[in-house]
Amino acid sequence: MTDQSIDQIMRLAPVIPVIVIDRVEDAVPMAEALVAGGLPVLEVTLRTPAALDALAAMKAVKGAVVGAGTVLDPAMLNGAIHAGAEFIVSPGLTDNLGKAATQSGIPFLPGIANASDIMRGLDLGLSRFKFFPAATSGGIPALKALAAPFGQARFCPTGGITAATAPDWLALDPVLCVGGSWVVPAGPLNPSRIEALAREASALSCH
Repeated sequence: MTDQSIDQIMRLAPVIPVIVIDRVEDAVPMAEALVAGGLPVLEVTLRTPAALDALAAMKAVKGAVVGAGTVLDPAMLNGAIHAGAEFIVSPGLTDNLGKAATQSGIPFLPGIANASDIMRGLDLGLSRFKFFPAATSGGIPALKALAAPFGQARFCPTGGITAATAPDWLALDPVLCVGGSWVVPAGPLNPSRIEALAREASALSCH
């Protein structure tokens, strides 16, 4: 069940914005701009004190599917679920986190960088993975080589992907979407700029 629902989430848009948010008051206008631009799936990284409150606030935006990223252990998983996360993303995969996530039933996208990571995920009943950090883990040639022995696996490459390189990743058969921070530029919130970047990203085609 978990796997099917993370698959559905990954197919909602070609790009999942990876959001680092410092101000809770930015959450709703940021989410509204992204959804208006055609990117409904939002990954709020748990890297700032404002993250969980921002995640909860974004859930009120119509059409938004809001998840938590940078989830490292079962305690963070529980905190994210309590805040209303609709899916969970982690930078890597441990047995502890994997078991806690699968037992919770929440859609889960764990990070992998090698074949052993993928095999650990498959052992847990998972087949949808975040390839991370994508650009520095060998890039497209590495993902092609990794995907070959694991025909059932599908991926969301994240880390170092830009508006310029996203189309090359999305052209790969095993890739359902990419994660990227470029649609939410650092600095003061600029909703119209975010919406414009989201429109460009949502227009990218997968395969």
